[in-house]
Order: sequence, then C-alpha cells, then structure tokens
Amino acid sequence: MTTTDRTAPRTGLLTVDGATLHHEVRGEGPLLVMMPGGSADAGIYDAIAADLADRWTVATFDPRGYSRSPLDGPVTEQLPATHADDIVRLIEVLSPDGAPAALFGSSSSAVVALDVLARHPGRVSRVVAHEPPVVELLPDPEAGRALFAAVRESFRRDGVAAAMTTMAEGLAPAWGEDRAAPEPTAVEAEPTARQPESMAPEPERVAPEPAAPASSPQEKSQETPPEMPPAQAEVFRRMHANLPVFLEHVLCSFSGYAPDLAALKDSSAHLVVGVGRDSRTLLPAVAAEALARRVDARVAEFPGGHIGLTEDPRAFAARLRDVLLAP
Repeated sequence: MTTTDRTAPRTGLLTVDGATLHHEVRGEGPLLVMMPGGSADAGIYDAIAADLADRWTVATFDPRGYSRSPLDGPVTEQLPATHADDIVRLIEVLSPDGAPAALFGSSSSAVVALDVLARHPGRVSRVVAHEPPVVELLPDPEAGRALFAAVRESFRRDGVAAAMTTMAEGLAPAWGEDRAAPEPTAVEAEPTARQPESMAPEPERVAPEPAAPASSPQEKSQETPPEMPPAQAEVFRRMHANLPVFLEHVLCSFSGYAPDLAALKDSSAHLVVGVGRDSRTLLPAVAAEALARRVDARVAEFPGGHIGLTEDPRAFAARLRDVLLAP
C-alpha cells in the first residue's frame, strides 16, 4: 500500500440502533478506533489518523446526531452507554475476525471509552481515556454538576457563545488546589501553566498546523475564518453546527456518568488514563487522575492541555503511538 493509499480515508455508513454512523478508515494493521469528543466529528482526527495509519487501521467517525451521522428521529438526551454500543458495533464490522481493537477517546468520548471497557472488555486490547470529566470522582462532585448545569442553562437562555464563556470561567479555578483535590498521580513530566480550556474541542483547531487560539470563547467568530482552506472550513462549519446538540443533550449526561469502578479495576491492565501537561489542575484532569487512583490504572501525560490533540496533532500522535505500543 502506498503512502497516499494508506492516508486517504475510505468512507462508509453503518446502521446502528436509531442512527446511521458516517465512518472513515485509513491504513492497515490492528484496528484503532478514535472517538471525537465535545462537538467534534471525524475531521478532528484527520492529521492524527494519517500519522498513525502506518501501524494501525485507524477508524474515525461522526457520533450519532452529529454532522453526517443522522438520527432516525428527533435528538434526545444522549447516554454514554448508547454511544458505547455504537463503538462495539463499529468494532464488530471493522474487525470481523473478532480481534480486539485499541480505543482512544478524549473528554466526553473518553467517558464512552470507559463504558466500552467496563461492559465489553473482550472487544478492546487497550483503552486510552484522555481526561474524562467524570465529576462524580471530584472532591466536590456537586460543584462539578452545578458547573455543567449552569453551562446548559446559559446555552438555553443566551446561546452558544454565552455557554462557552460560562464553561471557560467555570473551569478556570485550579480544581486540584482550590478545591482540595488529592495529590496528583505521578507521571513522566512536570506540568506547566496554561490558560484554561473548554471541554468542547475548538472547531478552529482542526488543521494539521493549527492557528493560535483566540483568548476566550466569546472572542471567537461565529463565522468561518476567511483565510481557512475550503476543506478545513467545511470541518469548522460541521463542528460548529454540533455545538447546540453537545450543550443541550451531551454535556450534562456524559459528565455526570458514574463509572463502574469494580469493572474498570478488573480491566485496569488495559486502561491508560491520559492527562494534559498543561491542564493538570483543571476539572477534567483532576477527575481523570482520581479515576486512575481508584482503579489502579496507569497515567500518561500528553502534550498540551485538555484539547492538546488539536494544538499540535503530530506531537500528540507521537505520544499516543508510544502509549499504544508500550508493554
């Protein structure tokens, strides 16, 4: 297979219960399913998937109700278990010989990854869950629940931009310090300071060479940036259009997920919990490290912050490669 053949996506549609999933496959080798979080779709992984396609069959997709994966009916509250069932179905189709798949999820999709591992451990060989925002494991779970409820209420009252501002401001406190979190789990490098980031991946940051971020969500244009190439602009438009679904139907139910700690501890040898080098004191990373302690899972540090995969996709891909191939 030539490099062009390996990195060019092969697209398909998969019928699942209540929806049709658009998915893209690159490369050859063991199956690696990469799940987009927040309002993102398959396009968030274009650069990363291409870099990993030399070693894996990399599958990306649009989650149900997003972009090119329509629901059979009106959108309702989304549940991690439903999305986890979609992943298992995708693995069954793309790995018909029954071989287990590696699974990567970030933010809300990391919650889905945990549910797949807890309920279907035989279908996965390694799960990398990057900063799942499981507020039930925070030192003050009620504060986490209240934050995301306030984000949704802000969206209902004032729209997307106001909701993203509410989220950025709520994540700004050092949850690991001001809120008396346990001592951080030891990882391979020391964290560095960085501005807080939204849980929803920023649609602007989907290019292989991302532009510098705006200073705050309310300063981001609601229109496609004029200098953006057409293909990247299309990804931007799709992901921006997903934000209402994310804010109304995904954010609270996914962040409020209560993981099956006993099942995850039984499968902890297959689980790696990712944390961003620059987001260690923010809510998602604090919750992720609490999870790792509770289930005896390994913690791996990744470049950047909560959305590090869009800040420097190739550095993030290199780190993910190391984590996936580690003994």
